[in-house]
Amino acid sequence: MDYTPTQSGFRQQPTMRLRNSSVDGIDGNQLFEDTSGAAHGRQAGYSNQQAGPQPAEFSAQSILSDPMSNLAMAYGSSLASQGREMVDKNLDRFIPISKLKYYFAVDTVYVGKKLGLLVFPYMHENWEVSYQQDTPVAPRFDVNAPDLYIPAMGFITYVLVAGLALGTQNRFSPELLGVQASSALVWLIMEVLAVLLSLYLVTVNTDLTTIDLLAFSGYKYVGMIIGVVAGLLFGRPAYYLSLLWCCASIFVFMIRTLRLKLLSEAAAEGRLVRGTRNQLRMYLTMSIAAAQPIVMYWLTYHLIR
Repeated sequence: MDYTPTQSGFRQQPTMRLRNSSVDGIDGNQLFEDTSGAAHGRQAGYSNQQAGPQPAEFSAQSILSDPMSNLAMAYGSSLASQGREMVDKNLDRFIPISKLKYYFAVDTVYVGKKLGLLVFPYMHENWEVSYQQDTPVAPRFDVNAPDLYIPAMGFITYVLVAGLALGTQNRFSPELLGVQASSALVWLIMEVLAVLLSLYLVTVNTDLTTIDLLAFSGYKYVGMIIGVVAGLLFGRPAYYLSLLWCCASIFVFMIRTLRLKLLSEAAAEGRLVRGTRNQLRMYLTMSIAAAQPIVMYWLTYHLIR
């Protein structure tokens, strides 16, 4: 606004400035401000940002295309594969991990028949394991095939029954139950190691594996469970009678099963066992079978009072 002198004083004369006048540096005919230049600047900046990592990407591609890098990567992968194969090979010599699925291929019918065979092995005639193209059939198709399901479940059930027996005598404690489970596991491992050492000393060529021996040694838990349950229900005389029956059953079962494994040459030909080596194999079979009742009694006699 301008103020001009008048007779009565100053008179205010308003002067208005156009919003889009040339003073602001914008054309008078333009209604809105042109922002395309700013947008173009932003797009250019964004393009420059996108173009920035291209040298790094190019350097990574150049590294991957380097022959020396490819050679180092190939050598590292081959070295890792060789190490994995060596570990699997050495581990498979003692515990064939790849075959564990075979020992758990069971069903309800097999478990029922196997439990009956462990308790009443006297009427069973055919003890040979069935083969299909030089490969033993799954346990669910052959009751004579060894499995790990019954030994594993038998071990767990034995620990639970032992805890029940200790509880009925007011002697239960987590520490005592742990000692019971660990002692049973240690005895099982020692038994398998002793059999492996005996087979090595006698130089027996057999197809028995470590898992087979673990399965055969674990079948004793069935008789131990029967003895302890009978003792809890009917007293100490029932424990001795049932355990005696189960010890005799597991002895016959082990003799007839291992006879085909350790005395395979003589048993296959149907002739008498003769010679020093065959007598050693027979004694070894008898020793393995006789060890089962001893361990069964040792791990259960203190649970019944």
